[in-house]
Amino acid sequence: MTKNVRFDLFIRNEREAELAERSDRLAAHFAERSAQHDTEGSFPFNNFADLREAGYLQLTVPRAYGGEEASLYELVLAQERLARGDGSTALAVGWHVGLLHQLRFTNAWPASLYERFCQEAVETGALVNHLASERATGSPSRGGRPETKAVAAEGGWLLSGRKTYSTLSPILACFTVSAAIEGTEETGDFFVRVGPGVRVEETWNTLGMRATGSHDVVLENVFVPEDQVIHLSGAPRKERTPDEGGWLLHIPACYIGIAYAARSFAIHFAQQYRPNSLTTPIAELPNIRRQIGEMDIALTTARTVLYSVADRWDREPERRAALKPELGLAKHVATNHAIAIVDTAMRIVGAASLSRSLPLERMYRDVRAGLHNPPMDDVVVNGMAQRALDEVKQIMK
Repeated sequence: MTKNVRFDLFIRNEREAELAERSDRLAAHFAERSAQHDTEGSFPFNNFADLREAGYLQLTVPRAYGGEEASLYELVLAQERLARGDGSTALAVGWHVGLLHQLRFTNAWPASLYERFCQEAVETGALVNHLASERATGSPSRGGRPETKAVAAEGGWLLSGRKTYSTLSPILACFTVSAAIEGTEETGDFFVRVGPGVRVEETWNTLGMRATGSHDVVLENVFVPEDQVIHLSGAPRKERTPDEGGWLLHIPACYIGIAYAARSFAIHFAQQYRPNSLTTPIAELPNIRRQIGEMDIALTTARTVLYSVADRWDREPERRAALKPELGLAKHVATNHAIAIVDTAMRIVGAASLSRSLPLERMYRDVRAGLHNPPMDDVVVNGMAQRALDEVKQIMK
């Protein structure tokens, strides 16, 4: 067992230690490549080859199909440690392993389609993501109607439209999309294989998370056979478990991982750097020690909230709906604390932290992307407020 794993109090057993050590090994390789991919804005195909070879892409696939069937807690642990090496890679693969975790519990796809894809993920390392965002609708979590259209055709449907923020787009062999049914008020979700009519437009050129490959995906009369229709809103819905959103904890896990890496870099720097005006490294200065303590308070707080919520989600399936505010809270606390941790790390290192020869400036940019991943801060705060209002109202009756 490595030192990193042995000293992590959030690792509770041998299986979790093995998952953490695999992520640590992968993260070490990713860290060596992250600066180049960030500078170029290039997709890290080499990182995904490593993920495939290590079996990481089957992390949340059910054991019945040859996967590892990771719990939510294990998913969070694996993702956080992966992000310590490269945030872009962790966030990107998080949508794949997170979606497969969600599908394991919701029964949202037709059984034959789900089984077929799980086998592909295990045997070939196939990746999947749900492409829902569009420029006109913004985040799908806000409830906008998709402008992508689905038109009935013989034996299936023809899809046309443009999806934005399509993470993993350079490497996807298949994906799901939301579309409006032409001539109706209905919508549908469709499973699409990359082929004729599907193209990627490389529009992703951003401040942070530059290597997620979140380009636009354009569909032009793409045929989807009837057996790859996931659901139409006007059709009878098969029995399924509601999506309580636990899988989205892969998002805060990623940003905590970035913050951990920034914190560790700054501490190591402080232990080594001794300007000629001092007789000891700056880590001995009271102000630096205070800042290190503040980073670890924020890090421990964020990890405690995140892991405790994931653990409860695993252990209390009957209360998952009631845990929805806590899921949002975990994301809110993690992303905002992660930003504060990276900011403090920059202060400890000083002006050198702005240099592109050090990883901190990339981490500074990457960690801010968390504010724009769901759920948004205003939604979380409003949800917590509503729960508090409802609780007091019931108590005071």
